[in-house]
Amino acid sequence: MEITDVRVRTIGDEGKLKAIVSVTFDDEFVVHDIKVIEGQNGLFIAMPSRKMSEGDFRDIAHPLTSETRNRLKDAIFEKYNALQTEVGGGE
Repeated sequence: MEITDVRVRTIGDEGKLKAIVSVTFDDEFVVHDIKVIEGQNGLFIAMPSRKMSEGDFRDIAHPLTSETRNRLKDAIFEKYNALQTEVGGGE
């Protein structure tokens, strides 16, 4: 399965949430609401989730392997960093 499109909607500089992302696979399947979050050790992605009745959150969609998660993360960060550079917010 190939990542064929990554669309990033950046959020303001305030708060830990930095962007909301949609990723398309094979030009046939899309996953919306992937979040780019600033954590204590840098940026990370959070898959779309919903709040359960117990109060915790459960992913709605997520990669099954570390390799797939890393490919997804790399594609998202590549696009996110390019957008940050375009607007002068890059490092």
